[in-house]
Amino acid sequence: MIRRATAGDHPALLGLLADAGLPTEGVPASLVGFVVAEASDGSIVGAAGIETYGDKGLLRSVVVAPSLRGTGLGQDLTEYVIAEAGERGIADLYLLTTTAEGFFPRFGFYPVTRDAVPEAVQASVEFQGACPSTAVIMHCPVPS
Repeated sequence: MIRRATAGDHPALLGLLADAGLPTEGVPASLVGFVVAEASDGSIVGAAGIETYGDKGLLRSVVVAPSLRGTGLGQDLTEYVIAEAGERGIADLYLLTTTAEGFFPRFGFYPVTRDAVPEAVQASVEFQGACPSTAVIMHCPVPS
């Protein structure tokens, strides 16, 4: 089940991110903008989040528990947050990745240069150092 994340999900989400080698810096304790995938036993097995900067967004923290990778859960989470972004009036999404450049084109993401990213998004924790400067930057216009 995919649902909006709550503050109580914060420790589990940070654990998933750390286990996957993804940045935990800047993940708000409130988890505003995040969704989680919850297993039938109540454990958190996946997550994705969008940080909002006006009508632009930063897709971050798409993560799936190792035992469920390859099952389509990452795709479900990504589709969910993209649809939610459209409902919230976000026109463009950006992301940084060091390991999943091949995963995101199926959702409409394509590589861009750093200077193609709005300044507000570049000011995010991820752009300011949570992700390495070698990360691939991608953009996707959000379907409305």
